This record gives sequence, structure tokens and C-alpha cells, in this order.
Amino acid sequence: MLAQGQGTIGVSATLVRGGTSKCWLFDVADIHGRGASTEEVLLAAFGARDHNQIDGVGGATSTTSKAAIVAHSYEPGVDIDYTFAQVGVGVERVEWGSNCGNCATAVGLYAVQSGLVRPRGDRTRVRMRNTNSAARIDAVVATPGARFRPTGDAVVPGVSSPGVPVGLEFLNPVGGRLLPTGRAVDTLEASGARARATLVDAGAPAALVDAASLGLTGAESVPEFAERLPGLLGLRRAAAIGMGLSTPDGPVSHAVPKLGLVGPATDYTTTGGARITAGEFDVSVRMASMHAPHPVIGLTSMVAVAAAATVPGSTVRAHAPAKSGEIRIGTAAGVVSASLSLARDGGLTGVTLHRSARVIARADIFVPAAREPAAAR
Repeated sequence: MLAQGQGTIGVSATLVRGGTSKCWLFDVADIHGRGASTEEVLLAAFGARDHNQIDGVGGATSTTSKAAIVAHSYEPGVDIDYTFAQVGVGVERVEWGSNCGNCATAVGLYAVQSGLVRPRGDRTRVRMRNTNSAARIDAVVATPGARFRPTGDAVVPGVSSPGVPVGLEFLNPVGGRLLPTGRAVDTLEASGARARATLVDAGAPAALVDAASLGLTGAESVPEFAERLPGLLGLRRAAAIGMGLSTPDGPVSHAVPKLGLVGPATDYTTTGGARITAGEFDVSVRMASMHAPHPVIGLTSMVAVAAAATVPGSTVRAHAPAKSGEIRIGTAAGVVSASLSLARDGGLTGVTLHRSARVIARADIFVPAAREPAAAR
């Protein structure tokens, strides 16, 4: 329960590792309506104003500065509603305009662990709705013997320890239009950079840039991508304008659209030192997460890549035609795969990802009861 005393507010939360992210999960009753806005509580709890987030629970990276507010759903056919929050690192801002598949994985496990959804058989389906995007996602959590198990043997690239197996099913993941501009390829220009890109809205809005048009391969190491990324971030804004997500004089969102490089499969070495050959995957992808390279790939970005593979002429389809019902993506941390459900006309009706999750901690997070608004400072 949220309690106030001696100038602080104590907010109960659960820390869950979902896929390759860490996400603090808050019950809606614990964080809403207690004298401060949800955004103010999150900014203070994470220590958002500091790049190191020393005075908070944030992990000082975009993949460890995430939260979700979870509630029982009253929508027919849905068990859980959750709202995703990307908390700023070194900036007092919360991005509410996106979804996060890794946090959805965490929410699925949390729903069973907390009793919001009772275990049913060896695999428990948690029917979820993301309120940021209205997307419907099912998490299928391993519950051997119809019991919650805190550990498991599922491993994903980018995480050294195993967790509970969780299948994440994105149902009808295409947004209003798969191609918001109506074109398979658009040309983006910003800050002297000019590149071909496929702009898709599936899982999350994404700009998937042809790496070769920038003199890159799509198989760059994390340091190599980090060196080039600052000069490429303007392409995200150009994509946002083209997709109708922003206007030329509108505010900049650092969360959407997702920005990534795509290129052909090629031999490379992962961040963990493993050697991957070109025959082991279909397409090379390097995604940005806010201002930095994503160490692997976000799950909503995986859905976007899978959707683009169904589009003739797209930057992804050139390397990975969606014919077999699976796409294998080479990321900096290793190869991840997605299973595609296709309609007779080749359109995308669903994407399934295989992930792992683990409950790390339950805690009371203490934040100042009253904070001077950032604008006043």
C-alpha cells in the first residue's frame, strides 16, 4: 500500500526482468490518486533528472528505466490492462506514446505471480491490452502443475541467466495502416544524411533504414553503431513527420518511431564473443533505444521487422522474404526469431516471440511527497 509520512510517499512496486529489459511494475491502486501525478512519482522514483539515476531505482539506460502500471481489465476477453512508461535518463520526462514487448513479458509473469490471473494447467494464458496503443497481446506463462514457479530454464540472447518461459503473442499487430505513407520505401533526409527506409506501424511505429544507403552493413558492433547513431537520430524525426506522428514544429519524441538499420545476413561476432555465420539468420538489424544502441532488439521492433518482411519491395523483404512463417534476426547479442501468422493474401495476422522472465524484487520505493515542478526549476 502507498503510505505518506515525514515528507515521503512510499509506493509498492515489483521489479521484473522481462526479456532483455528490467521493468518496475505498479498496481494502479498503489500509484494513482495519492497527492502527486503518476508522472511525478515515476520521475522521482527513478531519479530521472540524473544521467546516472543515483538517487532512484532506474538503471541509467533506456532498457532499465521502464515502468508499467497494471490493472484488472473490465474489457470482455481481456484479463489485464497495462500502461507502459519509458522514464527519461538525465531528462525529467516520461514517454507514454509507445509499447514495450519486454515489459509486456514482465507483466504477464507478474499477473500470475501476484494472483491477478490464476494458473491454469501447465501453461497459463494472460490476455492483455496495452493502453498506450490499444494493442492486444497474450502472454503464455509456464505454470507446471498449475502453479507459479519463480524460476525456469528459458534463455534469450542478451541475458546470461535463465528465467520462466513466456510466449508473447501479438494479435493483429498492424496499426491503422501497415504502411502509413502508402509506400514500401521512403527517402528520409536530415542533418546531411539521406537514406532509404521502410516506415511501418506494427507492434510499434518503426523506421527501418537500409544500412547500405548510409554506407553501413546493419551488422555493426555496438560501439560502431553508437559512434554513428548521433548523426542518424534526425532520421527518426523525419520519419515521425512522414508517418504523421509529429509536425515540423512539434515536440520531438525519443521513443517513437523506433529507428533501426537493416542489412543482409553476414558473418559477425556477438557482444558475448560468439561467432555467428550468415547461414544462421535472415537479416541483420541494429535498433536504437532512445539515444543509444539497443543491446539486442526490442520486442515491438521485432514485430515491426516481421511485418516489413511481408511487404514486397521493403528494406527487410529484400533480405528476408516472409515465406516460411519465421524470420531470424541477427542482433548484436545473437540471433532471435519470430513466428509469423499469415493470411492467405500474405498479410500479417499475428507474431509470436519466445521470451523468458524473472521476478527480481518487491519493494516500497520512497519518493518526496511534494516536488517543485520541473518547469519552475
